[in-house]
Amino acid sequence: MNRSVLISGCSGGGKSTLIAEFAARGHAIVEEPGRRIVKQELEGDGAALPWVNMAAFARRAIEMAIADRAAAREQTGWTFFDRGLIDAAAALQHLTGEPVLAKLSAAHRYHPRVFLTPPWPEIYTTDPERRHGFDEAVAEYDRLAAVYPTLGYDIVMLPKIAVTDRADFILDYLLRETRQQ
Repeated sequence: MNRSVLISGCSGGGKSTLIAEFAARGHAIVEEPGRRIVKQELEGDGAALPWVNMAAFARRAIEMAIADRAAAREQTGWTFFDRGLIDAAAALQHLTGEPVLAKLSAAHRYHPRVFLTPPWPEIYTTDPERRHGFDEAVAEYDRLAAVYPTLGYDIVMLPKIAVTDRADFILDYLLRETRQQ
């Protein structure tokens, strides 16, 4: 069974907070490639910042996500990913038209259920690593919600509830699914 679980969806929808909750509960987690890249780029020359060169940023995110997937294979329990390869490949394909999504998705599969955070304007904020507005976040969400099913993933929409309840929701879902197999 594939135990690499993607948490994707709307930027500012609570993914990172949810990932932190899973870490606090002792689960393996992988932080969002994009945020890690922005931190690195702000400390360096900034050539691959999303607001400077989005295609370079997406390519770096793809590389990082592939390395993250390889490292997660060593884990025995659930590993929760804050975004991942599909999000990065979808961004690059949207920006450049390069047909990378299907090939990368086929080579690097995650758990068949992807948990999506919906747009949630009440909690959306910008910060030094997230400079885009809510409308851009919703447009990205719409692209991802359309892409995942075309790649053979089932979407599970996360309810707009407290982070502890969201984590329970996901773990209960995965437990029920495991019992049915």
